[in-house]
Amino acid sequence: MKKTITTLLLGCSVAFSSWGAPSILDIKHSITDDNVIAPESFETKTRELEENFYILNYIAPDTESKAAATTGTATEYEQRLAKLPTVIEMPYNSIVGKFIDMYLVKKRGLVADMLALHNYYGNIFLEELLKEGMPTELQYLPVIESALNPNAISRAGAAGLWQFMPATAKGLGMEVNSLVDERRDPVMSSRNAAKYLKQLYEIYHDWSLAIAAYNCGPGNVNKAIRRAGGTDKMDFWEIYDYLPSETRGYVPAFIAANYVMNYYRNHGIRPTVVKRQLITDTIVVNKYVHFNQIAAILNIPVEEIKMLNPQFLGDIIPGDYRPYTLTLPKQQCLSYVMSEPAIIEYDAPLYARRTRVEPGESSAPVIVSDNGDANLALMQQQSTNAGDNKEVALLTEQMVRKTHVVTRGENIRDIARQYGVSATDIKRWNHLRRGKVKEGDELVIEIHERVAPDEVAVVKREEIAATAPASAPAEKKNPVTVTGGATRKPASASTNADASQHSKQTRKERVQAQQNSNTKKTSTPQTTSYKVKSGDSLDRLAKKFGTTVSDIQAANGMKKSDTRINIGQTLKIPAKKSSGAKSSTKKKSRRRR
Repeated sequence: MKKTITTLLLGCSVAFSSWGAPSILDIKHSITDDNVIAPESFETKTRELEENFYILNYIAPDTESKAAATTGTATEYEQRLAKLPTVIEMPYNSIVGKFIDMYLVKKRGLVADMLALHNYYGNIFLEELLKEGMPTELQYLPVIESALNPNAISRAGAAGLWQFMPATAKGLGMEVNSLVDERRDPVMSSRNAAKYLKQLYEIYHDWSLAIAAYNCGPGNVNKAIRRAGGTDKMDFWEIYDYLPSETRGYVPAFIAANYVMNYYRNHGIRPTVVKRQLITDTIVVNKYVHFNQIAAILNIPVEEIKMLNPQFLGDIIPGDYRPYTLTLPKQQCLSYVMSEPAIIEYDAPLYARRTRVEPGESSAPVIVSDNGDANLALMQQQSTNAGDNKEVALLTEQMVRKTHVVTRGENIRDIARQYGVSATDIKRWNHLRRGKVKEGDELVIEIHERVAPDEVAVVKREEIAATAPASAPAEKKNPVTVTGGATRKPASASTNADASQHSKQTRKERVQAQQNSNTKKTSTPQTTSYKVKSGDSLDRLAKKFGTTVSDIQAANGMKKSDTRINIGQTLKIPAKKSSGAKSSTKKKSRRRR
């Protein structure tokens, strides 16, 4: 009898013990936390990534989907997660459910943008993960790290798609300096992230702990394990309460990211359509080169080079320090190799760096006497205005406010493209919180327009002279540099005055004669307006209208580095030059030389 009672008491003790300490399976599915902190990527504003060059040029936006946001039930989430072909365990609980609902409702637009970006970056992630023999579901870790933005920087200073801290990046052999930050390099950061995650897994032999350590560091995970009761507590959900608050939400957010990136169709988020595939290749650059030089010679947008190579800060490749890998569209790689000398020479003085400077050395150009030829060359640029005495004109740019009435089917993204501004600016100008507009809404658009020379207030030389100070500049006692490098001492004041007066009269006569000649030979160039269509580029327009890229840029107030044009943009196209004008110009240039 006593033995029977003892056995019964022992059985009750085991039962109460089991009831007081739930199993790990129960913890995974029943855990709740109202104070969980979402990763910083959840703070990325909806449609903030829509200005990405890849999304703008390679992805067809979904303009027809009007489906309302739909969520699922806890049972549906659990069943779908269980069906995912993953090595990493994907349990469901209320915290995971909260993150899934956040993605499907509040961050619905962000999910669409990330799906578009994943068309490009996902292939890079998969390649590097497979090289290391890692689970492919880790390709969605950058979703919660950076929202697939290679230029993302956290409040703590982590950067890139995989959000490496500077110390961690350098410990893995990545370069971080003023001109190069390999944390932003999609390939390099993905390669090192795979290696780092592999190292963490070899420490814990549990993927949930390895992912947690990736977020808060192995030190914090080890501390949580000790506080939870020792090395037998090697499971994320068992040490959950002892982890930092953000890390407690990190693994659930990772599970939620895997869910939405695989089951977005079940919730009315339409798959993105790739207009054309972006196929890239790499070349090694061992010269100091600026992105503007590459863009100008290869006739590709600077924004595309930036998107493909975010690791180069300041748009500079310091190839003279060490060789670097440059990513370009595949068809442009051979063009770069063939054109590298021209690329390096293009606007070389603009991007040159001084290698030696002596103290007190002047950087101002040396003025050499040329008998007024330089003045004549400058005056030739004003010859087209000689008839109206428009000797000095100021080309300005002014801000213009326009009112746009929204038409049926338009959205902020379409309107932003039409005016060449960002959707974020339109929302800010019109105090739009959600960024939604409907037919008939009036939107304020602020754009900068260049004022044509004919519309600019002209300042005549007589007016400039009238406002100039009466006192003459003090006489310089320094020697005057003359052609050939010889020097001579300044003559007396009276001799200089006579020579100066004679020189002024002679030059004035020469300038007037040259202006009269140019006025007869040339007329004010005519321009036509052209609305940019799909597939247009400056080079194609120049060939189509029989002009040059530089003439189109000049007519529209563009810099040499401005090679990008937008669909719907109105350009001024200079008239085709006659053969006579060209030959005359060549003769003049030969005479000047």
